[in-house]
This record gives sequence, structure tokens and C-alpha cells, in this order.
Amino acid sequence: MQEYSIEITLQHPDDMMSLFGSNERHLKLIEENLDVIIHARTERVQVLGDSEETVETARLTIEALLVLVNRGMTVNTSDVVTALSMAQNGSIDKFVALYEEEIIKDSYGKPIRVKTLGQKIYVDSVKNHDVVFGIGPAGTGKTFLAVTLAVTALKRGQVKRIILTRPAVEAGESLGFLPGDLKEKVDPYLRPVYDALYQILGKEQTSRLMEREIIEIAPLAYMRGRTLDDAFVILDEAQNTTIMQMKMFLTRLGFNSKMIVNGDVSQIDLPKNVKSGLIDAVEKLRNIKKIDFIHLSAKDVVRHPVVAEIINAYSDSESSHKLQPDND
Repeated sequence: MQEYSIEITLQHPDDMMSLFGSNERHLKLIEENLDVIIHARTERVQVLGDSEETVETARLTIEALLVLVNRGMTVNTSDVVTALSMAQNGSIDKFVALYEEEIIKDSYGKPIRVKTLGQKIYVDSVKNHDVVFGIGPAGTGKTFLAVTLAVTALKRGQVKRIILTRPAVEAGESLGFLPGDLKEKVDPYLRPVYDALYQILGKEQTSRLMEREIIEIAPLAYMRGRTLDDAFVILDEAQNTTIMQMKMFLTRLGFNSKMIVNGDVSQIDLPKNVKSGLIDAVEKLRNIKKIDFIHLSAKDVVRHPVVAEIINAYSDSESSHKLQPDND
């Protein structure tokens, strides 16, 4: 028997469907994550649970989502995940503010907004700095937001082109030894970038802009010897750069340009005796005021809720291993 319960009254009967989604998938998501039972009937929602804290967290989550519903917004699974996370970490009072600023509309006309406080800090930093490092685990939206901001700058006439690059560490940067032309060689390593472009611009417009070289996608080695003026430049998977590659990339920055350097220091694929250029850059450049470093965490993961738990579990495991003495 559940010891604690609360009741929430909805303004309109139709709010139930908007709030909990088809087949009540949002309701089930809240129940599973908080170990509560939710009864939804017409204009009343009852939350039952063994813990006062989890029942209260469910209430805060539902009421925050209801604000979006009452504003005519469509609530999707990622919104529920964000609300749950913010209710659990005590920042739910800032949830609605995330939805008050639209970055741009995607190719389907849907607004693109930040989903977490960390993402908002990241976006605000890019607006205010010419060079920004976005450091955090997979699923925190680093690549997607960087591409979104680049496309926004291009559409507003703030830059003339977008340049997207990453180290092809899987090929040892020795792309000349791979069969096929440049596009065929690089494409497998830049799929997340293409996915973001297709969602924001659509496949046809992306292809047209690439044909006109307004959008350029290339391996990091192809940046050598260039000065990138009037450009929005994104380096993805920066944890897999060497120190010299990172220095080479950063010194390509030209006039009226922005650079975003994204990476996940927990996914370094370099040989063990090679130091990551991303880690080195954080150490050497952290005192330069015109460069900003934004650290995202599992709290900013906007995938399935279990992903954040997986990331935390691996982080805890890695931390404990580092604390153990080396017996070799």
C-alpha cells in the first residue's frame, strides 16, 4: 500500500492526452523512473508512492510539463526526461525558462530549443565568445547544438560559410591509404554531423549548400595551411586530436569567425602514449578570457533516462580505478 499521495487538477480534459502522450507513454516513463503509481482520470491526476520525496518529484515534474501544455506546446519524450532530471536535481524552477527562447526551426518547422541548463550555458557561451570548448559525454547535444548555432549564424548573415571537421583517428588520419574519393573516406566518421544538418536544413538544402561550398565537411588534416575568415568552424570528437593537431586547428581562426571544439574525454581512441590535444588545450588555454570552456555532464543527457545512469556508473567505476594503487 502506497503511504503518500497527491492530486493534481487539470484545467481542461484534453490536457491529459497532451501531457501523457499516446498510450500514456509519458505517464509510464514518470512511473518507472520515480517508482510511483499514477492514476489519470479526465481532469484529475493522482500520484501514489511509498516515499514523500518521489511523490513530490512526480508532482513537480507533472506541473512543469503542464505549463508547456497550457502554452500550447507539444510535450515529447525528451521534454519529460528533462523535467524528470531537473525535478530530481532541484532545478525544476528553471525548466520553463528553457522553452522561452527558440534558436531556430528545423526542416519540418519545429522549434529547436535547449533542453537542459548545461545546454543553455553552452549556447549562451557561443554567443559571447569566439572560441568555445564543449566538453561532455555522448548524448548531451554538443554536436547538434553546435551545428544549429552554425546554421543560425549563416542564415543571419553573420558568417559566409560553415566548416565541420573531426580527426579521422579510426583511419589514423592516413586517408590517402583508404579507397575512394574524399567524401567516401570521410563520411563514415562524420555521420553525426550529417544527421544534424539533415534535421536542421533537410537533405536537399544541405546538398545544395555543400555543392556551393558554403558548407564544407572535411577531415582535420585538410585544415592545415588555411586561414578561416568569415566562417563558423566546428571541430567534433576533439578528444582524438594530438597536441599538434589541436594547435594547428585553433590557429586557423580568421577574422569574423567562430570556433566550437567539442569532445568527450572519456572516449579517447588515441594510442596510450599520445596525450589528447583536447586535454592539453584545457590545461594550457584555461586562463585566456576570450576562450570559454563549458563542461556538460550526465545531467545534460537528453536520451533515454537510463543513459545518464550508464554514464554515471562508468564514471564512478573509472574514478574508483584511478584511486586504486598500481601494483605493477
